[in-house]
Amino acid sequence: MMRIAGWVLAAVVATAGVASAQDQQTLADIRQELTVLHVEVQRLKREFSTTGSPAPNLAGSSVLERVDAIEAELQRLTRQTEQLNQRVQNIVTDGTNRIGDMEFRLCELETGCEISGEPTSTLGGASEVTAAAPATPAAPTSVEQGELAVGERADFDAASQALADGNYQAAAEQFATFETSYPGSPLAPEANLKRGRALVGIGDTREAARAFLASFTGDSEGAFAPEALFELGSALGRLGQTDQACITLGEVGVRFPSSTSATKATQEMASLGCS
Repeated sequence: MMRIAGWVLAAVVATAGVASAQDQQTLADIRQELTVLHVEVQRLKREFSTTGSPAPNLAGSSVLERVDAIEAELQRLTRQTEQLNQRVQNIVTDGTNRIGDMEFRLCELETGCEISGEPTSTLGGASEVTAAAPATPAAPTSVEQGELAVGERADFDAASQALADGNYQAAAEQFATFETSYPGSPLAPEANLKRGRALVGIGDTREAARAFLASFTGDSEGAFAPEALFELGSALGRLGQTDQACITLGEVGVRFPSSTSATKATQEMASLGCS
């Protein structure tokens, strides 16, 4: 980001030179200043290219600690993205104003030039700025979240019916297929929760724990989060990981104190002898 600041400063200094020596400048001088500024903009765009693999710190001694680390990392990246977005917008605004000023001076040196009623195009292109504005993606995002792919609801209902009928093996397989067929589905938290229950039904507790964890991390504040967290803690207890189970079950009451899962978690903790 220091390189961005240096480039912007260079552009500002170069443009300031235009203002201080306007009377002495020729048409070629102003054209050269415009060329320099556009070169700096291209360098700025290259800052959006990655230079290496990300290395977030997601370490933790327990499942919940790792989940909390993931949430903290997401919050950090969100804040950083908002800050960078604001900086880019400020650069675009300032650069657009400066280009407009230079275009006006350029027109003054040309015979018969008329720029009234011709606004300066936004730096970087109007389409790019529009795409970056928060108002533009808001509508399609909400639509995408509310829509399901063709056959998505039918596949989910079929797997749910197999679970309700006690056909746990078929339900586990169908929910696994659902997860791979519809990545990012809004039904994913519930599907993973039900897949975990189906796996419990066939005695695969370890895979069930993973399914419950996937359900919780998929939407840690959603409607199915309390039950998924409780089921995860219960599964860990059955796997003999008592300490992890107690921590996880205790977190249910902390995060969702008014849920029915909190009451069940308290009872489960008592049966495990959690201190």
